[in-house]
Amino acid sequence: MNGLIYVRVSTEKESQQTSLLRQREELLQAAKKWEVRVVDIIEERASGYDVDREGILTILDRFKEKEADSLLIQDETRLGRGNAKIALIHQLNKLGISIYTIKDDGQLLLSETDTMILDIVAIVEEHQRKLHNVKIKRGMRRAVNAGFSPYNNLTHADHSGGRKRKDVPLDEIIRLKESGMTFHEVAAMLRGFGYSISKATAHRRYQEHMRKKDVL
Repeated sequence: MNGLIYVRVSTEKESQQTSLLRQREELLQAAKKWEVRVVDIIEERASGYDVDREGILTILDRFKEKEADSLLIQDETRLGRGNAKIALIHQLNKLGISIYTIKDDGQLLLSETDTMILDIVAIVEEHQRKLHNVKIKRGMRRAVNAGFSPYNNLTHADHSGGRKRKDVPLDEIIRLKESGMTFHEVAAMLRGFGYSISKATAHRRYQEHMRKKDVL
């Protein structure tokens, strides 16, 4: 098992340096006990109420890159406090990351309240996902009713292995947008047909088209 060690203090005071060193030493010893190979140690001086922390963002990126599969911290408050803590634990759970703490002498043990909140967050997120899919389907039905035929209209059709197409179909962005779809729905629909396109790109291409149209 590969792990990242995260140590944090809340201020820039020199007196906090001792706490950082203690956290590092204790976690390195614990890693040996838990048979975790330490990939790196991330050190940070920042408030636990703030999610926008460079160290935390680095950790999340490295977990997404599969560089490690566990996080080692002194206790849950080092990860964050208040809503920031819950948000980060939820994100780590989604990434399948195991959290180990000195306080729990092993995997993180959450309070009943924190567990309940995380369950509620997961339920709400799942319903948001379902609502998002329903909105996309509704937009697709509207587009089809307005005359959009994906198999006939999408250019450069290539169904070999689901490879992403580099070309962004401006004509279809315009057609879908003018049929009443949002840019979010336009991008989601085109991605479904193999185009690598974001909401921002769909919006930018459409705006470029409108500016050129105004000039003409």
